Amino acid sequence: MSTHVTERRPFGRALCAMVTPFDATGGLDLGAAAKLAGGLVTEGCDGLVLNGTTGESPTTSDAEKAALIRTVREAVGPGPSLVAGVGTADTRHTVELARQAEEAGADGLLVVPPYYSRPPQAAVEAHLLRVADATGLPVMLYDIPGRTATRIEPETMIRLAGHPRIVAVKDCAYDLLGSTKVLARTGLAYYSGCEELNLPLYAIGGSGYVSTVANVAPRQMRAVLDAFDRGETAEAARLNALTLPLAELMMASGLPGTVTVKALLGMPVREPLQPAGRETADGLRKAYEELVQSYT
Repeated sequence: MSTHVTERRPFGRALCAMVTPFDATGGLDLGAAAKLAGGLVTEGCDGLVLNGTTGESPTTSDAEKAALIRTVREAVGPGPSLVAGVGTADTRHTVELARQAEEAGADGLLVVPPYYSRPPQAAVEAHLLRVADATGLPVMLYDIPGRTATRIEPETMIRLAGHPRIVAVKDCAYDLLGSTKVLARTGLAYYSGCEELNLPLYAIGGSGYVSTVANVAPRQMRAVLDAFDRGETAEAARLNALTLPLAELMMASGLPGTVTVKALLGMPVREPLQPAGRETADGLRKAYEELVQSYT
């Protein structure tokens, strides 16, 4: 029997922030996307987040974003959750992408505060409410001030939780105190967006994770939550520790997670990103192989 304290899991527990495959000429590779998505679901992902930062959304067109959602929806069927990243710096454009994602078959929306312009909290709140009002889809707020330069402050989050379609948060603010406050005062489902906080956030009532590392190690990332849900907290901690060397290389080595994932998958990135160098790629492969071997 699970000892986990929350049943707030609108999109499942184990979500992958999926990369967007490109071909050798830089075009969208829908065949590779369908294959990758199907494999991730088979290996234990409850859902996929498409067109997010890991999916190189700043460099994909609106048409490519819609095509990716349609292709993945067809590939994985109706069961797994598909959450579409629709965040931009422009409220009108974000609303357009939200409506497009709904039409293409997404189950939910991932929305960041408008970036670069650094709006005050009242403007952040208004922006997020506009997007939530634009479709019938549930919304996952994405709090990642390291990229947007603007937080969704806990008090703002608590107010936003009153909207019937704002149901979840992807938490990458590195503020467990703030997250705990929101969890205590709302029904929002909290998903870790930082691999090193997957287990700590889950332990205080989080709902799961949206993981970049899951692109290459979906079964191993999920095993941590499975052990915790069985009440095997020491085993969950042990399994979590096994994932850390790879997670650190992929997410804290100075390169974007997109680059490190694609180095392991042998996929090209789009400019301005550049592929990982050979030494980095070799180190990633070594850490990945050691993680896989620890599970055999």
